[in-house]
Amino acid sequence: MVLVGKILINRKRLRTKIPLADRTIYGMEQRGEFPRRITLSTRCVAWDLSEVEEWIEARKSSGEQALRPTAKKS
Repeated sequence: MVLVGKILINRKRLRTKIPLADRTIYGMEQRGEFPRRITLSTRCVAWDLSEVEEWIEARKSSGEQALRPTAKKS
């Protein structure tokens, strides 16, 4: 894996950009709905800042509204 020129952000910085719970982010990663974390060590993970910013822009431009957990898709 080549990370030349990439800016990585830790969980604390990710939370300042994405106000979602850790479990929500993890679930979205597992479903391929959010950029995957990069494991730096057994206790440290990070995200590629540019991938997170692209995800934010895609969400802003999609116009999709999040469904409530009890809402059913039509």
